[in-house]
Amino acid sequence: MKGRRTALAGAVGSIVEYYDFTLFGLAAALVFNEQFFPDSSPGAATLSSFATFAVGFFARPVGGAVFSHFGDRIGRKPMMVITLLLMGLSTTAIGLLPSYASVGILAPILLVLLRLLQGFGAGAEYVGALVMVAEASDSRRRGLWASLPGTGVFTGILIATLVFAGASALPSFETWGWRLPFLLSIVAVGVGLFFRARVEESEVFERQKSEGTSRFPMLEVIRKQPKNLLIAFVANGPFVAISYLIQVFVLSYVTKTLELSKTTGLLANVVASSLAIVSTPLFGMLSDKVGRRPVWLGGAAFLVVFAFPMFWLVETGNTLLVIVSVTLGLAVGIASMYAAQASLYTELFETRFRFSGIALARESTSALIGGPAPFVAAALLEASGGASWPIALLVLGFAAISFVAILFAPETRQADLSVV
Repeated sequence: MKGRRTALAGAVGSIVEYYDFTLFGLAAALVFNEQFFPDSSPGAATLSSFATFAVGFFARPVGGAVFSHFGDRIGRKPMMVITLLLMGLSTTAIGLLPSYASVGILAPILLVLLRLLQGFGAGAEYVGALVMVAEASDSRRRGLWASLPGTGVFTGILIATLVFAGASALPSFETWGWRLPFLLSIVAVGVGLFFRARVEESEVFERQKSEGTSRFPMLEVIRKQPKNLLIAFVANGPFVAISYLIQVFVLSYVTKTLELSKTTGLLANVVASSLAIVSTPLFGMLSDKVGRRPVWLGGAAFLVVFAFPMFWLVETGNTLLVIVSVTLGLAVGIASMYAAQASLYTELFETRFRFSGIALARESTSALIGGPAPFVAAALLEASGGASWPIALLVLGFAAISFVAILFAPETRQADLSVV
């Protein structure tokens, strides 16, 4: 019962986090360029909008370092509550921001500040949930249970996309309708707090705490497990970058370059996220049977092969083929890697610095590679005169790097988290 309650609380928190982060990505792709950067050319406005999207990722490693430090010293649960509040409230505040037309340059400045706060909270939100769920799970089914926060990720993406799509259908979307999805974040925060308040602290952590916690967990993980940290670091950045290229950049590409309707891109994200909600725990179960490495390697290899066909399908402009393309990329390639990562990363690091090790590997690479990826893709698109092949090559390269990194990873399926 405790494990199920922890898994539910972790999944709900991930739903809130990725509802918030996805909303920003969708708005950056479709509306922020007009609301906060109207004096720029269309291409420059889109680049500015994606740059703002990337800013949140630069705050993530800072937040990850702060909250993971206390998560390894004080406890997992308090950090889960604080990060949830920080993310949700900053997202709600974005819905209350004045536009550039109302207050001029102050509008994008406030947008960037709130994005930084959002990223600061997000830096440890998913990691905290992941660690709590993994530490509370049965080792024989850890792949499944640890994948549930990842399922929450895709659920948050789905809900955000549905809500944003509904708002985009309003006649007043361009003026105030886009704000509604952000304001609804306060409801999600309330739901998340309800579930997280009922969760007990991890028994694995409590045993470690009784034996003594690390004074500087992030420094200790660098000193004691540098190889595992490097593997996690190199494998994660490209994976996160591909995820955001599919979710954010492709949406912008479909609407602004191919001049298809917003509905086409949003529908593709809805279908892809819906199937990823199902496929992620299935891949987690598979990792319990065959191991973490084969599942991750399979997802990375699929994206290497699918990189160019994915954009060829999108370029047809056919709604069904756009949906198929995004769905295969997200619900097969990304979902399989997400599911394997959840259990693999928690099993790579010792309890004394598990939170810090995962946060350092995930959030630093998210900032360096994942967040800027849509901006880089938009710049490549501008430089190539609208050709998609440089972005396809980028996806292929990212997938190949992640594949090679996992080749050096140990198989951790039988790991005991109370010992490792």
